[in-house]
Amino acid sequence: MKAARVALFMGLGGLVFSLVQPAQTFAKPVPVVTDIRVGQIDGATRLVLDISKSVTYKVFLLANPNRVVIDLPAVGWRLPQRPLPKNIGILGKLRYGLFQPGTTRVVVDVRQPVKISDALLLAPADQHSYRIVLDLKAVSAQMFSRHVSKPALVVAAREGDSATSSERQAWQNRSGMLVPPSRSASNTRSEGRSAVRSQNGSVAHSPFQLPPRKPKYVKRRKHIIVLDPGHGGADPGAVSLKGIYEKHITLAAAREFKAQLEKTGRYKVLLTRTRDVFVKLRERVEFARDAKADIFISLHADKIRNPRIRGLSVHTLSEKASDREAAELAERENKVDLIVGVDLSNESKDVTNILIDLAQRETMNQSARFATLLVRELKRETKLLRNTHRFAGFAVLKAPDVPSVLLEMGFLSNRYDERNLRRKAYRAKLAKSVVRAVDRYFSRIEEAKR
Repeated sequence: MKAARVALFMGLGGLVFSLVQPAQTFAKPVPVVTDIRVGQIDGATRLVLDISKSVTYKVFLLANPNRVVIDLPAVGWRLPQRPLPKNIGILGKLRYGLFQPGTTRVVVDVRQPVKISDALLLAPADQHSYRIVLDLKAVSAQMFSRHVSKPALVVAAREGDSATSSERQAWQNRSGMLVPPSRSASNTRSEGRSAVRSQNGSVAHSPFQLPPRKPKYVKRRKHIIVLDPGHGGADPGAVSLKGIYEKHITLAAAREFKAQLEKTGRYKVLLTRTRDVFVKLRERVEFARDAKADIFISLHADKIRNPRIRGLSVHTLSEKASDREAAELAERENKVDLIVGVDLSNESKDVTNILIDLAQRETMNQSARFATLLVRELKRETKLLRNTHRFAGFAVLKAPDVPSVLLEMGFLSNRYDERNLRRKAYRAKLAKSVVRAVDRYFSRIEEAKR
């Protein structure tokens, strides 16, 4: 019998896929989700997951389409024999399944822009086990965009979470949702949580929970950055009026970026090519994946007919290109490592497509977050094109599990851009912008993890 089997089933709540994991494959029983409930409470749509054990989880927003994502540790599912909640308040439908080894993902499709007004972990009370409680409120599209760019909200579990009998009596069940009988929803948030880390890093604790344990110091590994100097060898790329080759500009820039990133002591930087050689586009992508890169940055300097146009731009993968790539990946014979650490070789076409799509969409969102930071930092140093963050189907951006951007550093057809790109001092300015953007990107991720 396989250690893990993915089963598909269709319910009224939409397509749902779940991981069925035999108990004997685990040294300890995994947490089990036993119910999912949704209701309207005090102007919010409340989602409740009953779970057998205390867990740490994180929740964040994704756009295009608008979704709320809950990442849990590996869990089992033993839900009642009824359709999943659908079309209740803000919630459209939901689905769940294995996202990557050790991580179960719940995806909530929402019918309008939302914000996460609260995320709780409630201790057992009355007949209830532990409960993950999420409150969602409708917001404007502009506010939703601001919330999408924020790091994940982490709700941290602790051993020994429990409630006394008097505390259990304080909680009532109203329409299937958990609300104190004589307290406002805001008080629920302050007293019902185990340990919630907010966006600013502060932690709120229930007055009847154990104090937090001191975190153990863990030595951080260096983040791996792969820089990809475009073109090379027989492929010179764009050529300026003065005969400057794009392949030489990109390699010189990559070396400067590498030096400044490694100077911080926080990053390990690899180049897809370190000399003037030709490297196939697919090989550049595979190089980044084999290196387990945390970020992939491809460097280019284009040429167009209009010599007056100048400025930088940052590209990430477009939705259409992503969909085509996911379909192509799913059709290939060797599915062992399309998503790092996940063997899809024995899975059905439908399961493979779903898992690749989930992984790639998360990667695209991470790419977009980094692109936004990079544009912001570059703007401080140099001239940018209008609509600086652009979307395209460049082959080097198609790794399903490595956040990737393509930086067009300027136009060799423009005399100002060409002159700048030939200057080491200017390339050093660009490198400083890249370092600041990379720092901000990882600081947000690490803050969320803490």
